[in-house]
Parts: sequence; C-alpha cells; structure tokens
Amino acid sequence: MRTTISVVALLLAGPLAAAVGQEPKTPAPPERTLSPEEEAVHDELRAFRKEMTAAINANDLDKLLSLVTDDVVVTWQNGEVSRTPAGVRAYYDRMMKGDKRIVQSITTDPQPDDLTHLFGDVGISAGSSNDRFVLTDGRDFTIATRWSAAVVKQNGQWKLASFHASTNMFDNPILWIAVRQTGLWVGGGALLAGVVVGAALMLFFKRTRQTTHAKS
Repeated sequence: MRTTISVVALLLAGPLAAAVGQEPKTPAPPERTLSPEEEAVHDELRAFRKEMTAAINANDLDKLLSLVTDDVVVTWQNGEVSRTPAGVRAYYDRMMKGDKRIVQSITTDPQPDDLTHLFGDVGISAGSSNDRFVLTDGRDFTIATRWSAAVVKQNGQWKLASFHASTNMFDNPILWIAVRQTGLWVGGGALLAGVVVGAALMLFFKRTRQTTHAKS
C-alpha cells in the first residue's frame, strides 16, 4: 500500500507543486476607448451574456438553445464535443435528466477578461467562471473554469457560435475525488490481501503442527 501511494505521490508531486493554490494569471487588458456606437454594441453583448447565464442557471434548455447558432460547436469540460442545438440538447439530457443523470444542477458566473473583440458581426471573447456543480449523489463542488467563445450577429440578434471550456487538470475537485477513491480502493485491496495472507499462514502453521503431532 505504501509503495503504491508513494508512486502516485511521485507522479503527481511535480505538477501539483506548480499548480496547487495558483489561479490562472491573465495579463491585464490594455485600455480601450470606445465610440458611442461601439459602446452600444458592447451593451448588447453584456445583455446577451446576462440572458445566457440566466438560462444556464435556471436550467432553461429551450431558452439556452434559442441563443445559439444552428451550427454551434461546444467543447465541454470533460473534453466531449457537441455540435448543433440537437447535440447540445442530447448532452444536457444525458447529464441532467432521466434516471442515469449525473448532475442535479449547475450555476455559473462567466466574467470576460476584456471587452469582446469585434470583427464586424463576429465577436471573440475569453474569460473565467466559477462553476458550481451539485451531483445526484449529493456531492457539491465548484470548479474554476477558463473559457473562450465566438458570437455572431444574425438577423439583428447575437448568438453563440462556438464555446470551449477547460479547467486546471492538476488541481480541481474531480481530480481530488478520483485520488481519494483510488486511495480507498488501494487501502481496501491491501486490507483484503492482508486478511487472505494471514488466513493462509494460520492454516499453514495449523497443518504443520498437526503433522508434527502425528509423527510424534
């Protein structure tokens, strides 16, 4: 058991020493002077982000899907990719609905690093969020997420065209849950092995004594 734990510790020690307790550092954005027209566009985008955040936190999937493009691409924190609104709905349904759902609820508070970079009717944004997950087994934790997004304006309305979310692979609640479970499995296996070996030794010595008495 000690050997296994030591190996795990050695494998994780380097990356964790560099990552634990450190928040991702984002350089401060340069000051940008906006024209009244540009400020009006960013007000639209702020309202769009607020509307989308409210839909996610309320688990209002229909509202959420009305805010994405027909060819939207979403890369989730588990690395899975969903394409089109139907793909996003299928992911949500699997994770948050039905008897085999994993997530009970999620809340988020996306904060952009800077004003959206505009290229006509296309906008590129990046930022962070603290995403709280409540699982169906009662576990409750918050993950520090980094995200990037692309939005487009279609028929006078901003919509999400692409979204990518990621988290620190060396320091997050999911990792620590896995490490704790591995420790429990290793400890349980070592205990079971000890019991089996102990029983075998007792049986061996018992038979040895019986053989010795029989010969004498």
